Amino acid sequence: MIKMRLLSALLICLTLFLSQVALAQTKPVSGKITDETGSAIPGASVQAKGTTIGTVSDPTGAFKLNVPTQTQTLVVSFIGYAPQEVNIANQSEISVILKLESSTLTDVVVVGYGTTRKKDLTGAVTSLKAKDFNKGIVASPDQLIQGKVAGLMIVNNSGAPGAAATVRIRGVSSVRSGNQPLYVIDGVPLDGRVARPEINANGIGQTPAANPLNFVNSFDIASMDVLKDASATAIYGSRGSNGVIIITTKKGQEGPAKLDFNYSIGASSAMKKLEVLNADQFRQTLKNYNFAGGDEGGSAEGLNSILRTGLTHNFNVAVSGGSENARYRAAFGLMDQEGIVLKSGLKKYTGNLTGQFKFLESRRLGLDFSLMAAQTVETMAPISNNAGFTGSLIGQALQWNPTLNLRKPDGTLTILGSNGAVNPLGMSEAWDDKADISYLLGNISPYFKITNDLEYRFLFSINRQAGIRRTEIQSWININGVKDLGQAYQGNAELLTKLFTHTLNFNKQITDAFHLGAVVGYEYQDFQYRTTDLGALGFSTDALPYTSILQDPHQSNTFMSTMVQPKSELQSIFGRVTANLYDKYLLTATMRADGSNKFGKNNRYGYFPSFAAKWNLSQEDFLKGNSFVQQLAIRAGWGITGNQEFPAGAAQEQFMLTGGGGSRQINAANPDLKWEKSAQLNAGIDFSILQNRISGNVDYFHKKTSDLLFNFIATGPGPAANVWRNMPGEILNRGVELALRGEVVRGKELSWNLGVNAAFMKNELRNYEGPDVLTGAISGQGVSGATIQRFANGYPLNVFYLRKWTGLNKDGISEYEGGADKSFYSGDPNPRTLLGITTDLSVKKWYFSVNFNGAFGHKLYNNTANTVLAINNLSSRNIGKDLLNNGESTSNPIATSTRYLESGNFLKLTNATISYSFGDVGKNFKNLNLALTGQNLFVITKYSGFDPEVNTDKSVNGVNSFGIEYIPYPTARNIMFSVGVSF
Repeated sequence: MIKMRLLSALLICLTLFLSQVALAQTKPVSGKITDETGSAIPGASVQAKGTTIGTVSDPTGAFKLNVPTQTQTLVVSFIGYAPQEVNIANQSEISVILKLESSTLTDVVVVGYGTTRKKDLTGAVTSLKAKDFNKGIVASPDQLIQGKVAGLMIVNNSGAPGAAATVRIRGVSSVRSGNQPLYVIDGVPLDGRVARPEINANGIGQTPAANPLNFVNSFDIASMDVLKDASATAIYGSRGSNGVIIITTKKGQEGPAKLDFNYSIGASSAMKKLEVLNADQFRQTLKNYNFAGGDEGGSAEGLNSILRTGLTHNFNVAVSGGSENARYRAAFGLMDQEGIVLKSGLKKYTGNLTGQFKFLESRRLGLDFSLMAAQTVETMAPISNNAGFTGSLIGQALQWNPTLNLRKPDGTLTILGSNGAVNPLGMSEAWDDKADISYLLGNISPYFKITNDLEYRFLFSINRQAGIRRTEIQSWININGVKDLGQAYQGNAELLTKLFTHTLNFNKQITDAFHLGAVVGYEYQDFQYRTTDLGALGFSTDALPYTSILQDPHQSNTFMSTMVQPKSELQSIFGRVTANLYDKYLLTATMRADGSNKFGKNNRYGYFPSFAAKWNLSQEDFLKGNSFVQQLAIRAGWGITGNQEFPAGAAQEQFMLTGGGGSRQINAANPDLKWEKSAQLNAGIDFSILQNRISGNVDYFHKKTSDLLFNFIATGPGPAANVWRNMPGEILNRGVELALRGEVVRGKELSWNLGVNAAFMKNELRNYEGPDVLTGAISGQGVSGATIQRFANGYPLNVFYLRKWTGLNKDGISEYEGGADKSFYSGDPNPRTLLGITTDLSVKKWYFSVNFNGAFGHKLYNNTANTVLAINNLSSRNIGKDLLNNGESTSNPIATSTRYLESGNFLKLTNATISYSFGDVGKNFKNLNLALTGQNLFVITKYSGFDPEVNTDKSVNGVNSFGIEYIPYPTARNIMFSVGVSF
């Protein structure tokens, strides 16, 4: 017992002695941390440099810390502020003033399977937050960033609400497979298709495609990140060749429940109407050309008869909030957009629910989930990509004889006989076309933090779409194949994709100087798509909708078909390592291996590496603290990405049933079919000067695409069928991108910012030795089977190949260089220069913003002028006003030529907004804001068509076309008023 007491006393003495020794080896330091205005900064990190000893400031900004006696420096940091090193030699109490760091450098950027600070990026990535988005009537997210990103081209294929857009990042790089970027929403790569059944109606043709992003509500988007070079996109492997656009939706924030409400109302009208002859001009022209007939004695305006002022209503409401361990956000939206053409529009209902939860006492177990549901109801006018002589609705309206009244004196429609002009108002009334699509995109992602530095995450996602489309044309309209019969279609389409992703993420500050990050993962995704189509011709009654009585026509006038695409599967293993030394030297290495059953059995797997490095010169001693240069960094990267966007089962034998028990082969197998690959080099400079008032970046890129995927006619001795092969040749895209942003005026009550982005690009097909590849089909009278574009060695993709028009001879007949049988390479439809200009001005509570976008150095083909408004229309149809008194003969044959090839240069005021912020009103209304926005207010161009931003789909056998206009749905000019408030 005595021994135990002695031992206890000895231990107490030893403990006291060691404590005194430890205290003798440390010294106390205290102080206060504030910002430049003198306000306290709570939660700031204070650490003894070179040790793990540290603390954080309290709510008053004060801190106390015992540090080793040899410590000479404290490192003080806080999110959004520049870190500061403070000398504490011979000091026990200090005051620290932190300066705001440039937000453009500290912004979090979403990259593949992770995030990073903008200043740590080694690749070419542009990040846009909600405050940067375009305002106005927005049906799909791609419209939010039009003109905002250097090297990103977005062209609306049609002015119809919800129509698809052509999106290109750094040019076009594929002949036959997809050129659209990969879209990723909250970590889930999308399929890129939409479950809207397609139709090809008698006499009308095929209507433009729908936008695959229509189900996303722009009100729910927090940010969009555009990944452009291979070092940024290689983590997505076989789908990263055309760039990646990552969409991140809004999440709940810690705090009490908050209700956000937004309502807008807008009015839309045609931005431009083509000039055709009015009734008096038409009569005089008939006399000038000595036509005895054609004057019907009336007065009508065909185009105006089918146009209207469309109204748009948009309601959005969201509830969000939560605690540190449980956050949520629920949102609902309703958009009802009337098109500017009669019987066209888009209704969209959206719902979005997200949650982020942490469990266990350690909070190491977490669960994130997102559920996005939508329904779109699209009403479509009879406007198509490939209508023939009778034309679709816009062509019928432009051609309508202006001396022939649209309605008879008794109010009934004027309907001519077979082969006569089609009354556009009658066509609108005879046509009904509606597509109803339901969308569900959901994901659940549990995760566990194994250590503070290591996290495992699993993600499961399902994307399901189901669409039904009903279309009918009444029997009384004078279209061959429809008149006295009536026609109806009903189509169903289903799309289903499932995704399973496992990732292991490591992030650790190894030492004060070195940070290491890594992610490895396994991913499996499958894709399924099927359609069913029913149709009939020859109905016995108009009393009921034709789509309700498809059984009515004789069986010989009905058809039914089902298409089931082979299931497509993609299996991947990927990894990325990032290293950061002293915040000066950054390295990123990525590797992904993709296996796809789309390819031949001998080439199922593709491997996609990338490397990138960055040198932050501004962190070097010779620039650190420089009053002129705040940031200067050099980046360089190289990588390989792939493209697998072509039909499932393309490498396999495929057969089609022909009825009566027969079948025929439609696709031959190719076990050696391999991946289309793009190798890209990128070099860039990032800079910020004059106290971060001017910032920007310059990038050079060189992208070479090889092993081009293409569909050929199989050679004998086997059966006639198509076969997919890798084409010889390479596609080069190279150019320079520039992005600048300047704070012209910086103040509390007055600020003015100006931003400019530009891209200078060149596209070329090289080393191609295969057969001629033709595309760019021209539609209308007199040009059956004509194409005007091709892929040719040494020229840009889709180069125009045309007769060279030299003018009219003395008889009013067109003449061509080398004769009518000789054609020349005549112009490039791909813009050489893309331009975006943004400026915003804040004056107290007023805010003004203006956005321009433009494209230069390319040509457009005006198929509308070529075949729809030609002089040959006289005497029964209208002509373009520009043909008045030009000396052209009405017997001048219609032919494709450079006569209709025009400069596509333009600069458009796409968006202008003025808003006033009331701030908080009373106790209940928070952030009350009113805004007025205009879209497509004017365009500067010499192009004579509806809009130089046009791309009617004129592909041939799936080979892409570009830069052709053919009687499209006109572009709308919009004015919108909106109000937003929180509670």
